[in-house]
Amino acid sequence: MNARVYRRYVAIGDSTTEGLDDPDGNGGYRGWADRFAEHVARAQAPDGLEYANLAIRGRTTTRIRAEQLTPALDLEPDLATVVAGMNDILRASFDVAEVARDIHAMQLALVRRGATVLTFTLPDPTPVMPIARPLRGRVLALNAQIRKATADSGAILLDLGAHPVASDPRLWSDDRLHANSAGHERIGAALAFALGLPGTDDAWTAPLAVPLPRRRHELVCAELAWMRRHMLPWAGRHLLGRSSGDDRVCKRATATPVLLER
Repeated sequence: MNARVYRRYVAIGDSTTEGLDDPDGNGGYRGWADRFAEHVARAQAPDGLEYANLAIRGRTTTRIRAEQLTPALDLEPDLATVVAGMNDILRASFDVAEVARDIHAMQLALVRRGATVLTFTLPDPTPVMPIARPLRGRVLALNAQIRKATADSGAILLDLGAHPVASDPRLWSDDRLHANSAGHERIGAALAFALGLPGTDDAWTAPLAVPLPRRRHELVCAELAWMRRHMLPWAGRHLLGRSSGDDRVCKRATATPVLLER
């Protein structure tokens, strides 16, 4: 088990690191990064932990490196997470080698400053979103590159994509692009286990109960509803060159203490 005490945790990335779709009850989002920070703070209490989250939804890996890496380094973290790539996969211009170079560069920069860095591979999107089957090859290719980058940089890899439960639709939100609260909870627990925190285990890998079969008309209705609510608005934004992250700022720009419920 990891007995190191961490002083400051900084998360960089896109919407999944920001916390979509895990409502915090106050109009914002919690997410796996918040939950991971709580695991760390709880494991090393009463020492405490400061936490900043610089992630912004819609960001590509290149923009994350350009916009978030320097502020992250300026915060002098001794613990960091670097998770990126999904927004690149969704674009026609996807270049797996370029994305991998940016991820490796961010990991290495933080590691060289003395931070313990964690990242994770992406789950297979096909069970969650059957229409995304053509993107599966991109996910697998990026995951292979993330494994190589992490092995070279010295970061800690959570190979989330290697566990089938990560692709269980019941752990994903209605938009099928982001984890729901239960999914974010599992990712936070998985990262705590990957870090070797005391009291953690691999319970997050356990599969959910076998689901009840759904009738064909229920499946068709669900697909049509998803296309109307999520796919068509997303496609419309991208045709206009817009992003869900336009004009947004990160939710936690400064490192502040993690508050634990008593």
